[in-house]
Amino acid sequence: MPAIKLTIISPVFNEQEVIESFHARLTKTLSSLTEVEAKVVYVVDRCTDNTLEVLRSVAMSDPRAKVIALSSRFGHQMSLVAGIDASLDSEVIIMMDSDLQHPPELIPEMINNFRRGFEVVYTIRQDTEDINPFRKLLGNLFYYTLAKISRIPMNANAADFRLISGRVANILSTEFNERNMFLRGIFAFIGFDQIGVEYVARKREGGHSKYSLSKMFQLATAGIISFSTKPLKLGIFIGVGFSLFAFIIAIWTVLEFFLDKSLPSGWTTLVVLLLLFSGIQLIVLGIIGLYIGGIFEEVKGRPRYIINEIVSYKK
Repeated sequence: MPAIKLTIISPVFNEQEVIESFHARLTKTLSSLTEVEAKVVYVVDRCTDNTLEVLRSVAMSDPRAKVIALSSRFGHQMSLVAGIDASLDSEVIIMMDSDLQHPPELIPEMINNFRRGFEVVYTIRQDTEDINPFRKLLGNLFYYTLAKISRIPMNANAADFRLISGRVANILSTEFNERNMFLRGIFAFIGFDQIGVEYVARKREGGHSKYSLSKMFQLATAGIISFSTKPLKLGIFIGVGFSLFAFIIAIWTVLEFFLDKSLPSGWTTLVVLLLLFSGIQLIVLGIIGLYIGGIFEEVKGRPRYIINEIVSYKK
């Protein structure tokens, strides 16, 4: 049986405290694989620490390692896309974070599932030792909402730690040109035979999470805009509902005008209704604005990422 060509893609941002430990654990796992020809691609999203310098040393000493340094801060999803675009000669690609919360020891099981015929092997977090309960609640709420308003089935605890076949990678690289990508949804949309593998995420061995609440919100917004137009339809239903409500209030007001001559001026009612309808209008306009903003980002046609340099092993 010929060896499987495997590429590990790891997006990196300010991980100088753990990146060497991650590489050591990863290469130990890769060395244990049989009939697998593996390499590692680190995609460095312009860092503010010494991560790139550390990875230069790693790449210069390990022929299996390659570093792609991006010219600016393009984000986690675009870092993954850059890594996939650079690995289209592989039969199998595994994406995983470099903070050691995605255990490299799970890779053999993922490879075995690929050999069984699965073209996408996603992972499901059973638990995270140091997760913030509030962040977990927000994540579960987002995936519940997305499942209700879109046709894309996704597990609330699914991670970006996943295996894809070379065929899926080529489809993503050639057929999907979005700039605001939500990869978890895209891989679910692509289809093919998929299977989930459960794991327990450990505490970070160093550094801190780079996903702030604002970045989580941006990712959630990209996911909703990418896979559902129901928020726009919701605006229509809200408008129709409140129009009916206003019509009923109008009839009631006219009747009171003729039946009750001592009717007070009604300034309170007018102010309340004015504020209510103005608020609803602003909410609906805000939803429309999000979609228009998404269209604006796409039609500009700017590159999704720019590579500054590539560092690889030299004898």
